[in-house]
Amino acid sequence: MKKSEAGKDKEIMNIGIDISQIVYEGTGVSRFTHGLTHAILEYDRKNKWLFFFSSLRRRLSSNLEKKIIDKGHTLIKWRLPPSLLSFFWNDLHAFSKLFTFNFKLLTSLDWFITSDWTEPPLSIQKATVIHDLAYLRYPETVDEKVLKTQGKRLEWVKKESSVIFADSYATKEDLVSCLKLEPRSIHVIYPGVEVGKPSQGEIQKTIKKYELDRPFILTVGKIEPRKNLKRLIEAFRSLQKKDIDLIIVGQKGWNALPSGYGATNVKYLGFISDQELYSLYSSCLFFVYPSLWEGFGYPIVEAMKLNAAVATSKTSSLKEIAENSAILFDPFDIEEIRSALVTLLEKPNLREDLRKKGAQRSKLFTWKRYYEEMIKTLSNFKPYVNRN
Repeated sequence: MKKSEAGKDKEIMNIGIDISQIVYEGTGVSRFTHGLTHAILEYDRKNKWLFFFSSLRRRLSSNLEKKIIDKGHTLIKWRLPPSLLSFFWNDLHAFSKLFTFNFKLLTSLDWFITSDWTEPPLSIQKATVIHDLAYLRYPETVDEKVLKTQGKRLEWVKKESSVIFADSYATKEDLVSCLKLEPRSIHVIYPGVEVGKPSQGEIQKTIKKYELDRPFILTVGKIEPRKNLKRLIEAFRSLQKKDIDLIIVGQKGWNALPSGYGATNVKYLGFISDQELYSLYSSCLFFVYPSLWEGFGYPIVEAMKLNAAVATSKTSSLKEIAENSAILFDPFDIEEIRSALVTLLEKPNLREDLRKKGAQRSKLFTWKRYYEEMIKTLSNFKPYVNRN
């Protein structure tokens, strides 16, 4: 850390951060990385940042690159596929001679904030963000490649990370119980969630584009087993409501869509733009999120910010994030999911009450707050010494 030129006690930190996952649109990790990156660029008037990005085929937006440079920060770009970087950093945990050209820059930092995918072999202080431990809780719902990569990465995190930021207290509890991490090293900060309120014209354009002629229930999430769409579809079809649609939004993951999605009133829209998604949140009867396990759950906060009533699982962080502002159900119990759907369909006054509660609850989740808490943690960090 360096003192300012005026000689005051104000300290300036040199901080590096891996933003490689910002380009994987449609994932929660990408939304998180995007939000944190822009919060740093908007709110930090003091510290010097080094933004690290690696991808073989994907590119950062030119606007983001320009903003980083214009703010006086440093940008390092490597053209390496995630699998190769994971091999060198997670498996070998070494810098290859092929890409040591930025080694000096990386090792001169006060902190390096690692990504959700790789753990670089740096001897400086490292912090990391852990979103969830779904790969340990429900390994059968996680792609084998992700399973192996996360396991290897977190072994290095246990040994080398001084500070761990968790998205929720549920994730912190998992880190202590499953990975045996020291609780003092784990700091819970709720991520920010930003949405754009659509105009009536934008809403009508989206409704027309996707031919949503009937009232609809909305669900959002990457199409993979952990999102629990199979049970949701079964619960919805058991209602036998021919005048209401279930709309599924999300990019395809590593597993096929569950059977039944092609039914007359179950529609899969795939990956859509944020503006279209915001229009659907704003016009749905209510939003349902039946995920088995989440470290945070962006969609339920997005829905709340856009005045949608919410029904969600009472597992992991979802109950914590919703906090008395949603209908809760057991995601493993189809009958409980069905009951939640019936309750919200038949009680418009309850939907309105949940909209108001959700809108108020959602004000807690801002990127300004996240940035301030993160910087405060890093600047006040003192190594924990176990004297036992």
